[in-house]
Amino acid sequence: MSSTRRHFAIFTTASLPWMTGTSINPLFRAAYLAKDGDRDVTLVIPWLSLRDQELVYPNKIVFDSLLEHEGYVRRWIEERIDFKPSFGIKFYPGKFSKEMRSILPVGDITDCIPDEVADIAVLEEPEHLNWYHHGRRWKKKFRRVIGVVHTNYLAYVRREKNGQVIACFLRYANTWVTRIYCHKIIRLSGATQDLPKSVICNVHGVNPKFLEVGKLKLKQLQTGEAAFTKGAYYIGKMVWSKGYRELLDLLSKYQTRLGGLEVDLYGSGEDSDEVRESAERLNLAVKVHPGRDHADPLFHDYKVFINPSTTDVVCTTSAEALAMGKIVICANHPSNEFFKQFPNCRIYNNDEEFVQVTLNALAEQPAPLTDMQMYDLSWEAATDRFMQAAEINLSVAEPRIHQASRAYFPTFLRTRKLTQSLEDASVYLHQALSGLEVTRCAFGAVPKTLQPDEQLRKDLGLASPTKRKRLKLKLMT
Repeated sequence: MSSTRRHFAIFTTASLPWMTGTSINPLFRAAYLAKDGDRDVTLVIPWLSLRDQELVYPNKIVFDSLLEHEGYVRRWIEERIDFKPSFGIKFYPGKFSKEMRSILPVGDITDCIPDEVADIAVLEEPEHLNWYHHGRRWKKKFRRVIGVVHTNYLAYVRREKNGQVIACFLRYANTWVTRIYCHKIIRLSGATQDLPKSVICNVHGVNPKFLEVGKLKLKQLQTGEAAFTKGAYYIGKMVWSKGYRELLDLLSKYQTRLGGLEVDLYGSGEDSDEVRESAERLNLAVKVHPGRDHADPLFHDYKVFINPSTTDVVCTTSAEALAMGKIVICANHPSNEFFKQFPNCRIYNNDEEFVQVTLNALAEQPAPLTDMQMYDLSWEAATDRFMQAAEINLSVAEPRIHQASRAYFPTFLRTRKLTQSLEDASVYLHQALSGLEVTRCAFGAVPKTLQPDEQLRKDLGLASPTKRKRLKLKLMT
């Protein structure tokens, strides 16, 4: 397997123009995996009906065709990298769940990749993709299935009504579906739940544009120019769970000691009005602005990025701020473990330390980024880390048994067979439950998503369920 050309099919749960981590990071992963030209890569993203597009995509951006949507995605990535991306793009049918604020797959999305090229599947958010999966078994279709866990779902659901009960159930569900459908799981940080066959490794990089800003700031510092003329800011989706409440509480509690520190907040979200009202009510020197692209020149001159969030897995904006040469202040939390290697990352353990590191950051200049630090933040380094963590060249066939172990070979085979039988039974149970409309809806699925509806079939050019069934029977005979 290691000597042949590999095909990577990257399935993810979101797509541009929705500016979320699972639309951006898998797109960069596809571009950089395909960069050298020695791998075939296909990015598989959700297609939404016009009605759902209007609910999800910002600034009233909608697409009438797959070609139009693909063109948008390609233009976006081409504007941010210095090479021509050579990966393919395919779409699977999706539906937007208002309750979950997420896109959920419809039907059997493994069909997007022909059997003859089904080699390596990369499932970005494997638990999310498989909660309601009813179709081909990933491990049967693909030689190797790698899951990349992006989201700390347990932290989010605990904030809801009956959150502890929901989190307990969700923990089990996540473990179940990742165990039966994935060969290997990559957790971006220890902030995610522990899962079977998992390893912790940050396999994300930053948009090269941020590293270019960092190089410019380095030159300005070296020549004695004023590289940073603004103070502190934070950018993130404006919902309370992203650390806004914690930040406002800290600024209010230590208003005097922080000497009237001014902080600019940038973000859009359901809680934008409440965040603005809270800042005004507390009489803080805080300005709340609409969300913007972090690469906007507006942000280049800020010196300090304050990120109090503890619900992220690996915060993309923290990595981007470090790449731009800024000082990043963040909590001592597993989600920030990767950033501790950088001198400009200032960690605090409690409120007192937050005050001290903030005052120090405002009084100091950031340390210049070294070439190695810039590389560690890049997508080239992230791709190397991904290949190592995913153990792509590890055969999933039966391992070789040493001569000294041959006496135990029958026992090994029996254990292996028992394990496989238990997994087969587990898959059968999941398929049975996910194939019933009543159980799907009971556990939060969008109604009538076992098969694509007429509009999705028309948009994607899919055959009707009856025709698809006849075709499969014909192929089998």
